[in-house]
Amino acid sequence: MALKILGVALLLSILTVGALFAYFRKDLDSIRPGELAKRVQTTVTKYLDRNGNLLWEDKGDSNYKLVVKGDEISDYMKKATVAIEDKDFYKHGGISVTGTVRAFINNLTGGSVQGGSTLTQQLVKQVFFADEASDRGFGGVPRKVKEAILAIEVERMYGKDDILNLYLNESPYGGRRNGVESAAQTYFGKHAKNLSLAEAALLAAIPNNPSVYDPYNVYGHKALIERQHKVLDEMAAQGYITQAQADTAKKYPVLDSIKPASDQYKDIKAPHFVQFVRSQLEQELGKATVGRGGLTVKTTLDIRIQNKLESSMNDLFSSYWPSYAGFEDGAAEVEDTQSGQILAMMGSRNFNYPGFGQDNAALSYIQPGSTIKPLVYSQLFSNQGAGKANYGSGSVLSDDASMDAIYGAPLHDADNRYLGAINLRKALALSRNIPAVKAMYIAGIDPTLQTIRALGDKNYCTQGADAQAGLSSAIGGCGTRMIDHVNAFASLGRLGVYKPYSTILEVTNSQGEVLKKYADTEHKQIVDPQVAYILSDMLSDDNARAGLYGYHFPGLWIDGVKMAVKTGTSDKGGQPKDIWNMGYTPALTMGVWLGNPDTSVLTNGNSSIPAKVLGPVMEYAHKEVYAKEKKWDPANGGTWFKEPTGIQHIGGELYPSWYNKSQGKTNDKLTFDKSSKKLATDCTPEGAKIEVNVQKFKDPITKRTNYIAPDGYDATRKDDVHKCSDAKPNVGTIDVTKNSGNSYKISVSVVAGNHPLQQLEVKVGSTIVATLSVSSSGTYSTNYTFTSSSAQTITATLTDSVYYTDTGTQSFTPDSSSDGGGGGGGG
Repeated sequence: MALKILGVALLLSILTVGALFAYFRKDLDSIRPGELAKRVQTTVTKYLDRNGNLLWEDKGDSNYKLVVKGDEISDYMKKATVAIEDKDFYKHGGISVTGTVRAFINNLTGGSVQGGSTLTQQLVKQVFFADEASDRGFGGVPRKVKEAILAIEVERMYGKDDILNLYLNESPYGGRRNGVESAAQTYFGKHAKNLSLAEAALLAAIPNNPSVYDPYNVYGHKALIERQHKVLDEMAAQGYITQAQADTAKKYPVLDSIKPASDQYKDIKAPHFVQFVRSQLEQELGKATVGRGGLTVKTTLDIRIQNKLESSMNDLFSSYWPSYAGFEDGAAEVEDTQSGQILAMMGSRNFNYPGFGQDNAALSYIQPGSTIKPLVYSQLFSNQGAGKANYGSGSVLSDDASMDAIYGAPLHDADNRYLGAINLRKALALSRNIPAVKAMYIAGIDPTLQTIRALGDKNYCTQGADAQAGLSSAIGGCGTRMIDHVNAFASLGRLGVYKPYSTILEVTNSQGEVLKKYADTEHKQIVDPQVAYILSDMLSDDNARAGLYGYHFPGLWIDGVKMAVKTGTSDKGGQPKDIWNMGYTPALTMGVWLGNPDTSVLTNGNSSIPAKVLGPVMEYAHKEVYAKEKKWDPANGGTWFKEPTGIQHIGGELYPSWYNKSQGKTNDKLTFDKSSKKLATDCTPEGAKIEVNVQKFKDPITKRTNYIAPDGYDATRKDDVHKCSDAKPNVGTIDVTKNSGNSYKISVSVVAGNHPLQQLEVKVGSTIVATLSVSSSGTYSTNYTFTSSSAQTITATLTDSVYYTDTGTQSFTPDSSSDGGGGGGGG
């Protein structure tokens, strides 16, 4: 009975295996060498700009083959591959039972993870199941069964040398380099048949983990060399080479002979952008798909705007500004505001610049400085609901020392001044720190950070110690990526709508199948359109910004292109480190960063310097590209935002519809000193006093009463020009002498006090007969013809430069019978 049962089981197994072989036999037709050769010939991937202009052909160096015959591959390469990947390759029939059992036991007992696949199985996986290879769980069991069955069939159909040759032509060798010939030419600049022992061993080490062992991945160099040494040891142990040869090869500095990565990017356009796109495709489509190549990638980039960006950046770095301000590097990005599509990108000053040119600073975490402030105010302006104060561009958060205790350290601006009760329009235009910190404190740190991230700065204050930044995040105390920061500003340009940035319009494979296509489907309203509009109005206010840069500052203001702009500077130990410019219109959004790759400080933190890139690029993109394509209307200063319904205009400022007009402010009057334009004191002379209409409000944090005075008047400080101990000006004697007839000479002696004299007024009766400019002590005269012989009172009023006055009088009766005159004095 046992034998019968065993026989039936054996028969069923044979039938099952036969059925599986029959089922998968149809998959073997496309594995013939001729079919594979056709496939690998299509591995060049083309990257195009949005208008079909070629940016890069991803093919490594010129004149290389991806498919080579067996006699065109180094014997060292073949032996190294067999030694490290499948030492029983020439013994098994496609699958290795011992290898599978050994790997199973090792993995089960906690040893280093091993694979039991033979070279033949790996070849089958690479050709047929690359997209399924990442599934190592239970779901991957059917694929492993297929691999084993197909491997046996392949072994039956092809010789060992053919299989090894196919494997070497298909295997991934880091990045997009599939095939040993591609790897040899890219890394060593030679054909695969000319590889040395050390070079062959290095390449043979890569397929086990091509992303880690990629020779261009500097962080994987240590692991790569360790595996190369293991390859050499295995070759020696299996008799392919001697131990002496292995030791000699280990000593050879093979990584020093790796060709620089830039060599493979010869003639590439927009290199930082293209590399970024390629990295995205690897994440979305898989490294294997991208590595096999044969794709046509139509990107969002506009080569016209990219070229203008590169020329403007080059102009800047060819000028004296870098040495003046102490920066070595820069990055910039341009985005289509409405779609979020990236139109231009530079990750460094020049991709080929020695040392750091290939680093992409647009993807690095850099503190944005004051350019974060508009996003902070977006949350404050969104405040509405029971018990919440409302804010708009005319609201006041006083620039004073009141936040030091809350902030935990002295808080001030680079000028070490406090501007007092200024409204938020001016606070943002002049980039004041304290009002921005107050804004975050009032709106809440967490809600504000959530809004900033939702608008586009997805990782702001999430990296390492940045997560504990607190209120310093209101003034750019955390790092963010330019690619995210630009998109956050574009969200303001979309009137508060977030869309993810995008880099790809369409991807097709060598068969013309669409693998990916841009779709404008993801969007979310983050802040009310009224909030975004008010901020855009504030950021485009050239008058408000004039206090920092003057009117119509080149680059921050563009003739015919109305643009919202924000500058920013980050610091390190109190010294400037990064300088930023951000600008946007309804059509385009752009960011520019200047700084040093080693984060060293600058010698000058003038945050207007990036405008020398921002201005020319934005002007060109609007006027020469978007206007001609009808994407932007140049009429009346250019397309601007349509004002959302509900916005309130109060006193020349903008407020959202939920703003309560009666909250906080009342009208009042204060007496100021005309000289200092500060509040009058008991020492302020009456002539220097002036009554001014002001707005009275209570600070939401300190609860102190503050006043908003007209421009030029400071309601936070008292008159510091006048002192009660000042020496005042003095009118001395008034002398009158006759000239002839009724004409007399009136002479007044005066003495200056602490301040320069300014004016002497002489009156006869109620008639002003002279107003004389005076500057110092002395005697000043004027002529006057009396028309009456009755007694007259002569009055002299002396005023100095700070409105101190003194008055002297003299009674005088004209003498028509005498040429002499009387005199006298008064005071």
